[in-house]
Amino acid sequence: MTYADMFSKVKGLFMESDVSDISEHLAFQFNITGEAEGIFYAEVKDGVLAVEPYEYFDRDAIFICSAETLFKLAEGRLDPSLAFTTGKLKVEGNIDKALRLKQIIDSKKA
Repeated sequence: MTYADMFSKVKGLFMESDVSDISEHLAFQFNITGEAEGIFYAEVKDGVLAVEPYEYFDRDAIFICSAETLFKLAEGRLDPSLAFTTGKLKVEGNIDKALRLKQIIDSKKA
């Protein structure tokens, strides 16, 4: 799998989320390790989600994991807290804001 393939799939999964009720600004950078290695970000601003294939310098948190782990997280098949506890996901930055990732994942449009 290439970085472009991984990014396209994960962007599609994230864009299914309804973040219209999130009023605070959230900026998460994802550092993917191993196969499909690369960086991208997800930002919630004014209730709108943007996912772009760039580094985000003024981010709230960085999530570091493999593409496989990220797919499981984005599909709701792996809880972010469990992934962190078992070492499959590393988090740097503002932990309170990082915990909001679960809210984004859980808000998939019906």
